[in-house]
Amino acid sequence: MGKGDYLGEFEQITLLAVLRLGKNAYGVTVWEEIEERTGRSVMIGAVYATLERLESKRYISSRIGDPTPARGGRAKRYFKITAQGAAALERSRRMLASMWAGLDPILEEL
Repeated sequence: MGKGDYLGEFEQITLLAVLRLGKNAYGVTVWEEIEERTGRSVMIGAVYATLERLESKRYISSRIGDPTPARGGRAKRYFKITAQGAAALERSRRMLASMWAGLDPILEEL
């Protein structure tokens, strides 16, 4: 597994937001989901940059929706997780679970 195969924390959070939102995953909803669930203030530009990076890694794919009058005739770009993205999330989850295994007694002593 190469260096680029690992997910950073924000990449994981972004992928999880896309997964959770399903068909309603576009930039603003992903940003709102991240802020709501993490309690972190996040720059929307960081979300878009991460979505682009995840798409270049083929962990997500995107499609352009229909233009809407509410957006001045502009279309939304919708994202969905790919099989590669789901596998990357699962690898990350297993790796973190392995690292956390057995640490509860040590943390309780601190």
